[in-house]
Amino acid sequence: MEGKKPARSLSEHLSLPPTPSPAVAVAINGKKKSKYVAFWALEKFIPEGFSDFKLIYVRPPVTYIPTPMGNAISISELRADVVSAYRQEVDWNTNETLRPYKKMFERRKVRVEILVLESHDPVAAIAEEIAGTRVTKLVIGMSLRGFFSRKIDMSSMIATAVPRFCTVYVVSKGKLASVRPSDSDASGTIRIERIERDSFTSGSTDSPSPRVPSDYQDFLSFVSEAQSRVSHFLPPAKHSEVGSSAVVQMDTSSSETDQSEVSTGRAMQIVPSGGNEEKKSNTSNESFSASFPMGAEAYHAMSFASKWRDHEDRRSIMSSSSSNNHDITNMDWGAVVPENYSFVSHQASNMSEGLLSVHSVTNNNQVNLNFEIEKLRAELKHVQEMYAMAQTETVDASQKLTELNQRKHEESEKLMELKEKEELAKDTASKEKQRYEETMKEAEKVKERMMKEALRRREAEIKAECDAKEKDKLQASLVSPGIQYQHYSWEEIAAATSDFSEDLKIGMGAYGTVYKCNLHHTTGAVKVLHAGETQLSKQFDQELEILSKIRHPHLVLLLGACPERGCLVYEYMDNGSLDDRLMQANDTPAIPWFERFRIALEVASALVFLHKSKPRPIIHRDLKPGNILLDHNFVSKLGDVGLSTMVNQDDAASKLTVFKKTSPVGTLCYIDPEYQRTGIISPKSDVYSLGIVILQLITGKPAIAITHVVEEAIGDDAEFMALLDMKAGPWPISETRELAALGLCCTELRRRDRPDLKDQIIPALERLRKVVDKAQNLIGRTPSGPPSHFICPLLKGVMNEPCVAADGYTYDREAIQDWLRENDTSPVTNLPLPNKNLLANYTLYSAIMEWKSNK
Repeated sequence: MEGKKPARSLSEHLSLPPTPSPAVAVAINGKKKSKYVAFWALEKFIPEGFSDFKLIYVRPPVTYIPTPMGNAISISELRADVVSAYRQEVDWNTNETLRPYKKMFERRKVRVEILVLESHDPVAAIAEEIAGTRVTKLVIGMSLRGFFSRKIDMSSMIATAVPRFCTVYVVSKGKLASVRPSDSDASGTIRIERIERDSFTSGSTDSPSPRVPSDYQDFLSFVSEAQSRVSHFLPPAKHSEVGSSAVVQMDTSSSETDQSEVSTGRAMQIVPSGGNEEKKSNTSNESFSASFPMGAEAYHAMSFASKWRDHEDRRSIMSSSSSNNHDITNMDWGAVVPENYSFVSHQASNMSEGLLSVHSVTNNNQVNLNFEIEKLRAELKHVQEMYAMAQTETVDASQKLTELNQRKHEESEKLMELKEKEELAKDTASKEKQRYEETMKEAEKVKERMMKEALRRREAEIKAECDAKEKDKLQASLVSPGIQYQHYSWEEIAAATSDFSEDLKIGMGAYGTVYKCNLHHTTGAVKVLHAGETQLSKQFDQELEILSKIRHPHLVLLLGACPERGCLVYEYMDNGSLDDRLMQANDTPAIPWFERFRIALEVASALVFLHKSKPRPIIHRDLKPGNILLDHNFVSKLGDVGLSTMVNQDDAASKLTVFKKTSPVGTLCYIDPEYQRTGIISPKSDVYSLGIVILQLITGKPAIAITHVVEEAIGDDAEFMALLDMKAGPWPISETRELAALGLCCTELRRRDRPDLKDQIIPALERLRKVVDKAQNLIGRTPSGPPSHFICPLLKGVMNEPCVAADGYTYDREAIQDWLRENDTSPVTNLPLPNKNLLANYTLYSAIMEWKSNK
C-alpha cells in the first residue's frame, strides 16, 4: 500500500488546466456503423484545420482460448507456443478490422495513430486514454436501444466517464446526435475565486455563512451531507428499494432525446452504489487518480455534481411539483458552502433541483420499474437455463475427451505398426531403385548405339539424295543452258512467307498476289499466280523466260522461281511502286522533283533495252506507274513483264518499224489508242505509255484526261505552275515545261507523230539530267549502299563470285572454300553439311556486276 499523498487545496489543482492535445480521438468497435463515425469525424474536423487523429479500438484481453468443442481453456493451462499463435491470430484479425479505417484516413491525407487497447471495461479504457493524452475532442457512436431491449447505453457511459476537459460528440447514422460539451465550452474556464471574497452572489446577503472546511475531507463530508438531505424527499417505497445511498446516472444525448425520455420515465436510472458499484468505479476510473490530483473520491464527487448540473435544463419540462419539492427548490444551498467552494455550491443547487424532477415522475417510473423487474426475471431464468445447458455440455465434453484419449492410444499403436511397414517398404524400394538404375544405364548405352547407327544411315541417305539433286541440276543446265535462275521448292516459299500470311501481303493484281518473303537471309518479293488458268501459265512461262535471259539495272532482278506452283521470286523494292509514292499512300513523303527527272530517264533507258534486245525485240505493253518499282534509293526498275511480247525481225528489215498483231492488253488510259483500235503492236505503243507516265510525274495526278489538262495549261505560266505537283519542291520552270512538252509529244494519237525513243527521247532526257545532277550536288545526297542480298554472310561485304552451298545460302566462293577446309557445318545454321559442293549463282553475279558498273 502506498502512503497517502498530502492533501492540497482544490483551487490549486484546478487553476492549472492540462495542456490540450491537438488530435481528435475517434472510438470505434469495428462494426459497419463505425465507418459512419470515422466519416463524420473527417468531414467535421478536417475543414476546421485538424490534421491529427487517434483511432481508439478496445478489445478484451486474451485470458481464455476457445476450443472446437465450444469450451474455453485458460491460457495458464496451455503451452506458450499455443498462446502465442492465438495472440498472433487475434492481432491479425484486429489489423484486418482496422485496415479499412486506416485507408479512409490516409485517403484524406491526414495523420492517424491507431491505438489498440485491451480491457474488459471499454468505458474505463477510453476514459483513461483520454485523461492520459489530454485529447479535447472525442467522437463515438451512439448506442441504439429499443423499448423491449435492455442493452447498455455505452455512449452515455463513455460521455459520463470521460474527463470534463474533453468534448464528446455522439454520432448516429453519419449525423451528429448529441454533444457533451467540455467545461470550457459550456461555462468557460473554471476559475477559483479567492477565499477573501466578502459575499456569495448565489445566496442571500442576510443568511449566515457556515464555516469554511479546512481540508479535502471536509469537502467530501459536505457532498455526503448534501446527498443525505435530498434523499428523504424520495418516496418511501423507492427509497427502501434503492438503499441509503444512490448514484443518479443521466443520458446526456441531444435535447430532443432527453425530452422524450423524461416523458416516458426513462430519463434516468437509479443504480445501487454499494460495494460492487464502488469496485466498478475504482476499476473504471483508476487511471484518473494520476490525472486528477485529489484522487478517485474527488473525481466521483465532481462527477456527481456535474451530472446534476447537466440535467438542469430538464427541469423546465416538468409539469407539476409538490410543496415539498417547492421547499427544496427554495432552499438556500449557497449558505451551506463557504466562499472558496462556490462552484460546488452551484452544482449542489442544480442537484437538488433535479431531484424535484425525480419526485415528480416517481409514480410514472414505478410502472416502468415493475416492467423492468419482470424482464430481469425472464432474463435470469434464461441465464439459469443456459447454465444448466452448459453443465450438460461439460459432462458430454468430458465423456468425449475420454473416448478421444482411448482412440488416440489405439491410433498410436496402429501408427507404430504402419511405421514398421513403411521402413520395410523403404528398404525394398531402395533395392528396386538400384536395380532399375542399373537397367536404365544399360538401356541408355543400347539407345546411344542405335542413335549413332541411325544418324550414319540418315547421313548416307541425305548425301545420296543431294548427289541425285545435284546430278539433276547439272543435267537440266546442260539441256537448257540459256535459262539461269535459282530453283526454290514450294515448302521453302511457304516458310519464307509464313504460309502466305496476310501481314506479308504487298499487293494483289489480276494475275496474282505478291508477298514479302525472306529466303536464305535475303529479302525478296514472291509473286504467286492464280492457279487453274491456262493463260496465266503461259504468262508465267513467258515472264520466267524473259527475266532469266536478260539483265539490266532498271529491270527487276529475278532471284528464283518455283515452276511447279507458278511462283516468281524478285528482289525486294523498299519504296514500293511509283504509283503509291505519287499518290503518297500510307502518308509516305513526296518524291523530289529532281528524282522524277531521273526516273523518267531510267524508265526510258529500260524500254530502249527491251526494244533493242536480240534476237527478238520485246515490247512491254503494260507500262504504268504501278509496274515501276523503287528501291531504297529511289532507283526505278520495270517489273511485271508477263504481258510482254516478242516480235520477229529479219536482218533485211532491221531499219524498218516492227509491228505485230495481237489482242489488245494492258491498262486503260495507258494503252496506245492506235493499238487499241487496230490491235497492231509496235515499240511506239510503249512510247505512248511513257508519255502518260511523264505527265503524271510532273503533275502527280491520275492518268484520266491528263493530256488535255496539260495542253490547256502549258501555254500560261501561272496555270502551268498551278498544275505542277508542288509537294515535290521548287520546279525549274523552263526544264519542267520542256519535259511536259516531251510527254505531250509521246502521247500523240497517231503513231508516226510520236518521237523515236532512242534518237529523240533519250537525248532530250539526258540534257535534262544535268539539271538533276546540279540539284543533287546542292543537296549533298549521300551515296547509296549495296542491296542486302549482295552481302556475303562470311565476309560481311559485297560478293565477288557468288555461289550456293549445300545449306542453300549464297557465299563468296573464296570465303566459303576457306571455311569448308576447316569446318563441316553451315556458317549460318551451324548444322552439318551433307556435302561440300558449290554451285555458281550467275543471276546474282550479273546483278552485282551491273551495280558495280553503275556505282
